[in-house]
Amino acid sequence: MGNPGDTQMKLATGEGGYVLEDVPHLTDYLPDLPSYPNPLQDNPAYSAVKQYFVNDDDTVTQKIVVHKDSPRGVHFRRAGPRQRVYFESDEVHACIVTCGGLCPGLNTVIREIVCGLCHMYGVKKILGIDGGYRGFYSKNTVTLTPKVVNDIHKRGGTVLGTSRGGHDTSKIVDSIQDRGINQVYILGGDGTQRGAAVIFEEIRRRGLKVAVAGIPKTIDNDIPVIDKSFGFDTAVEEAQRAINAAHVESLSIENGIGLVKLMGRYSGFIAMYATLASRDVDCCLIPESPFYLEGSGGLYEYIEKRLKENGHMVIVIAEGAGQDLVSESLQSMDQQDASGNKLLQDVGLWISHGIKVLPSIDAWLSSRCLCKIYTEVFYHFV
Repeated sequence: MGNPGDTQMKLATGEGGYVLEDVPHLTDYLPDLPSYPNPLQDNPAYSAVKQYFVNDDDTVTQKIVVHKDSPRGVHFRRAGPRQRVYFESDEVHACIVTCGGLCPGLNTVIREIVCGLCHMYGVKKILGIDGGYRGFYSKNTVTLTPKVVNDIHKRGGTVLGTSRGGHDTSKIVDSIQDRGINQVYILGGDGTQRGAAVIFEEIRRRGLKVAVAGIPKTIDNDIPVIDKSFGFDTAVEEAQRAINAAHVESLSIENGIGLVKLMGRYSGFIAMYATLASRDVDCCLIPESPFYLEGSGGLYEYIEKRLKENGHMVIVIAEGAGQDLVSESLQSMDQQDASGNKLLQDVGLWISHGIKVLPSIDAWLSSRCLCKIYTEVFYHFV
């Protein structure tokens, strides 16, 4: 409750090469803001928490392994409850909004925010914004209580609804101000968090005592200095179904190839972890590792080798892998979706077509995609 959340970073360089990538704070523009004892100290159910309060100066290093003579490097603020906060429980009027694409676990996060605020901090007023950013000024709100959210973690999607785009900063902050909201919890991906940063900048410009907390929604697990993003485990588990099916199909015919495309725009964690868990994958292609198709050591040569050895193979490819090769081949345009994310070419379809037309490979190919249908697949598995 003491920090406005992960919006724009600010650098602070200290001695010995120590660099702190700090987050903006209410006291940056409201220096005389009073603080209060954390309600957790007086909550009997959480009496043991007081010994685990995080010191204001605690940081986490970006690189765990460093040379003894190297600079101290980049650090981030350590997350966790502080001894003093900047809101009294009775004055808090919080809101939660979900934006952008769907992700396993969204309802669980909503539930935990509501239950945490109510049971741990004694907050009584929490609103859910319906339909993403545009819901601030064009849709109704939903009153959220522990009773309302009790069973939502068993459902897929998001009970608050979502949308891409619809970011009118002035209207959003007007709505926050008019409703008396002073804590905003925003769940979303890259585009959503860029929007959260802009919202906070407008709040700071107006001098409002409003904390903005950005909760990153990324199934790809591509956030440094955290162990795991929510939804990642479900994605890896569900990917096993497609890989297993592709393996069975490839085994059933001579020179069978099972091609599975998984989510992963700029990182291949889902593809890599699913591959390691499966043990049936012959080739895993991820954005972090460039590859080429033809010639010695190329993908096509490796496919020929595996087919000669085993008579079948399974290829897993992340959606962001090989985008440079696809762009060269298709002369693609640099387009974006409503959230400002780059639209990627369908590398799975492109690779499968390339394999099918190769004269040196007489292969039967089965393609499976757990990319575009993730929202449907996860509906019953969140």
